[in-house]
Amino acid sequence: MFIYPAIDLFEKKAVRLYKGDYAQMTVYSENPIEIAYDFAAQGATHLHLVDLEGAKSGETPNLSVVKNIVEDTDLFTEVGGGIRSMAVIDAYLSSGVDRVILGTAAVTDEAFLREAVKTYGEHIAVGADFKDGYAAIKGWTEKSALTVDAFVSKMQDIGVKTMICTDISRDGAMIGTNRDLYRHLSETYTIDFIASGGVSTIDDVRALSEMRLHGAIIGKAYYTGAINLKEAIEVTK
Repeated sequence: MFIYPAIDLFEKKAVRLYKGDYAQMTVYSENPIEIAYDFAAQGATHLHLVDLEGAKSGETPNLSVVKNIVEDTDLFTEVGGGIRSMAVIDAYLSSGVDRVILGTAAVTDEAFLREAVKTYGEHIAVGADFKDGYAAIKGWTEKSALTVDAFVSKMQDIGVKTMICTDISRDGAMIGTNRDLYRHLSETYTIDFIASGGVSTIDDVRALSEMRLHGAIIGKAYYTGAINLKEAIEVTK
């Protein structure tokens, strides 16, 4: 299992939200690339980036930061946040990003998702944000009509190879990850799943690794010191 330490971007700063609430934002660094350097120094090989402004606007206001990180590190980099057009996908992939994550668009615009997967294949992932058993959209502010299983089944049928799955109720809350959800997904589908939301202890990391998930995203737990990144990487080997 790969560990994906996370950097959430807002106004070119590294920040974290509590349960997806933009009103509850903590700024961790004015210079996100220094955090990426630290990840690499601790043994990380993968990186998860989210443009929180893009999640609302559909634009790429932090593209320059993403590009700098890609150019100055050897990390496998995936990025999400408001990617709702082929032009934005092109912009990110042209900057050197390895994989882009479609969130809201994967729920609301199936034709776009199909075009993206057909054109870019494994360079496209879907970010499945779940709230109360349903897929959530628009930066977690709305629930869709699709249940978890209905959504994941559709993604597999379309040909999506990788999904980042977040239980919003646990994201940033430091109450542990939803192991039952990830166990169910890993046993039921052939997609590569990356667990996100509530990965807050080494025991969480160990449990997810034993499920043979593709990856786990570590966010707040790294920034608060609850998880030692180097130890988490070792646990997955």
